Amino acid sequence: MALLDRPARPAEGPGHMIVCGNDTLAERLAAELASVYSERVTLVVPGEPRASATSSAAAALFARLQAAMRRGGGGEADGPRVLQAPALDESALVEAGVREAAALALVHDDDETNIHAALAARRLNPRLRLVIRLYNRKLGQHLEQVLDQAAALAVPGLDPHALDTSTTVLSDADTAAPALAATAIAGTSKVVQADGLLLRAVERDPAGSDRAEDPGLCTLALLSSTTNDPAGSEGSDASGREGPTLLPDDDAVAAAAGRGTVVLETVTHSAPTSPPRLRMGPVAPLGSLFSRRLRWSVAGLALCVLGLGVATRITTDDHPLHAAYVVLLDLFAINDPAHGESTSRQVLQLLSALAGLLLLPVLFAAALEAFGAFRTAAALRRPPRGLSGHVVLLGLGKIGTRVLARLRELDIPVVCVEEDPEARGIALARRLRIPTVIGDVTQEGVLEAAGVRRAHALLALTSSDTINLEAALYARSVQPELRVALRLYDDDFAAAVYRTLRAAHPRALTRSRSVSTLAAPAFAGAMMGRQILGAIPVERRVLVFAALEVGGHPQLEGRTVAESFRPGAWRVIALDTADAADRVPDLAATPHPENRHAGLIWDLHPGYVLRGEDRVVLAATRQGLAELLGRRPSRTVTEPRRGGS
Repeated sequence: MALLDRPARPAEGPGHMIVCGNDTLAERLAAELASVYSERVTLVVPGEPRASATSSAAAALFARLQAAMRRGGGGEADGPRVLQAPALDESALVEAGVREAAALALVHDDDETNIHAALAARRLNPRLRLVIRLYNRKLGQHLEQVLDQAAALAVPGLDPHALDTSTTVLSDADTAAPALAATAIAGTSKVVQADGLLLRAVERDPAGSDRAEDPGLCTLALLSSTTNDPAGSEGSDASGREGPTLLPDDDAVAAAAGRGTVVLETVTHSAPTSPPRLRMGPVAPLGSLFSRRLRWSVAGLALCVLGLGVATRITTDDHPLHAAYVVLLDLFAINDPAHGESTSRQVLQLLSALAGLLLLPVLFAAALEAFGAFRTAAALRRPPRGLSGHVVLLGLGKIGTRVLARLRELDIPVVCVEEDPEARGIALARRLRIPTVIGDVTQEGVLEAAGVRRAHALLALTSSDTINLEAALYARSVQPELRVALRLYDDDFAAAVYRTLRAAHPRALTRSRSVSTLAAPAFAGAMMGRQILGAIPVERRVLVFAALEVGGHPQLEGRTVAESFRPGAWRVIALDTADAADRVPDLAATPHPENRHAGLIWDLHPGYVLRGEDRVVLAATRQGLAELLGRRPSRTVTEPRRGGS
């Protein structure tokens, strides 16, 4: 293992935090812990420990860490200690100081690597707080239980509930997907899901009449003041006077003429309904197997046969069953010719034979249509003609798959575009019968095939910033007023892209989002041992929602709800009225349908005095949450200026 930071520093002492990862989430998480929470952090990155091979990589890594910390408010001297290890094994964890560490985050993009490291870390330090990045939800739930049980058995007499969420399994895709989905439908209702807890926020236009008629539960943010300025930077991470104001007070809201707001309107604990699926069971719907024309043909032939049976019964006085039997024999041309019989019988036999000739092509067409229906049921749907008002989703990787599931839960029509036919989300799109176009989005005609001309929004979520930008530019050339949301990592690049698109298309909505930026606060909060429920993006900044026990926090205990409010830092938005013994241990967990938690009150009286035994849900900025938790934030949180945050 090689030490990369300059100058060389000794190993961190007890209580420090370790972050192990191989992508941007690890870098931003380490910077978040160091800059926002003022924690001593060790960042373990993969690579061969050769100075000649790592000098340029180390310089680039340090530059990215310094930039991330400056965005979070930290100084350049507060950087994490960086170690390089060829493999994340037990020796690497020991070298990083896992035996004395307070928390360990395993955020490699490979689930197997994270699981192996988690098992080794739990053996080395049973009291260690583990935060693991896993894409597999079911596996994550089982892993949490096993690691918590191992910790409880390793320390005799230790109460499992005293471990302070000893093991937390998170997914950056699950954390960021609700925010990305909400971005695509911004302007209607902005919905963010934190597992079982659903927070609904609405982005309101400054000129909207609903702003005065329905103030909502509280105002979460004031949007950028540059709504009419094409050179403004809302929608990017660039900070400045025109940036968003998070958690403003009433005076700031009243004085913010001409600025949009993000308002918390409703909160529900209802579990999301399962999306409808195509039923291809033992009895499939006739409409999915046979066309309408074919069904009418079969109905006409059936009426014809019925009429022939009635006529045979009348002319021959046979029993109805025998008359029907004779008609069927004539229909299939297996009856004896009616020589020497009455004229009516001969005419009915000829008519039955004619109906049998018409039946043959109908049966052949029915067989072909049924075979085609069963064959296409397992194939990807093509976008239907005339589809409009839908969201065009580019990329069905890890992030795109979660966003697709979220949009489907909200009943938002979606058309997907993916270049790789074996991508992770193709199976989900096939199962949900989502129209999908297989092709390179940069090629001419692919976006047209997805119906971008009539789309409501474009959500570009591929892993390449340039591909996302190219797709957005081409889509805007086709439909200038299309709402566009881009997944962009680099903040400076995102700000430049936003300004250019805004100047070229001032009447269209443009937003950029970074998955690692959206996910890092939740991972950092879990490492701090607090229950982070989720995050709401405000342009390219983040509001964090957390559940907190009031006891031990002088900023809350003994104060009224109004007195506990710190503009620009935190705000109590809900109170858990359930008894301590009956409370749901984890508000972020998906509740069972028949055991839903109903103890949260969201419309709080400002004069209610918070007691030590209360549990509250609060919205906070990252710096505000750090100060509230007593983590010595690197900069003092003050009341925001009217034009900035």
